[in-house]
Amino acid sequence: MSGPERITLAMTGASGAQYGLRLLDCLVQEEREAHVLISQAAQVVIATETDVVLPAKPQAMQAFLTEYTGAAPGQIRVFGGQDWLAPPASGSGAPAAMVVVPCSTGTLSAIACGACNDLIERAADVCLKERRPLILVPRETPYSSIHLENMLRLSNLGATVLPASPGFYHLPQTVDDLIDFVVARILDLLGVPQDLLPRWGEHHIVTPDD
Repeated sequence: MSGPERITLAMTGASGAQYGLRLLDCLVQEEREAHVLISQAAQVVIATETDVVLPAKPQAMQAFLTEYTGAAPGQIRVFGGQDWLAPPASGSGAPAAMVVVPCSTGTLSAIACGACNDLIERAADVCLKERRPLILVPRETPYSSIHLENMLRLSNLGATVLPASPGFYHLPQTVDDLIDFVVARILDLLGVPQDLLPRWGEHHIVTPDD
């Protein structure tokens, strides 16, 4: 198995809930254990942008997501925002990598200054202090100077900022194709195998003029 076996997946209140849900589905398919953190704002966005209505309580949410993705028992673990005893809250128990998708600019700011007001922010802080992969996927436009300064600060601290900006060279036909583009890039950065998107040049045909 390439890439980390356990991954923290956090979803916050930015638009783009489909990215997080699709990533969770892909992680399950690749037999990864996912520690899932979903903010209250993210629950509102998920209900607004998709046909998914998550239960409010972590245990019920865990059961729902397990059935929704077809995960094995225990493969998905959901923790509440103030569950300070959860594995992601400590470097000694946290998964090997973390993705925040979508990442609101408020969460971006909190992580950049080490606020640790909830489990999502603390888990990201753990990744930074332990030098573990941290991928942040903001979905905002336009960016203010504050947003850009926070992104630069986080990049300098070792995080990867991956804006939800799908490309078009793969000739997308559906919204799902655009979602898969971003999710494929996240999986590539994690080192998790994916066949959602052909890599640039993969199907290049050499001609006599090349």
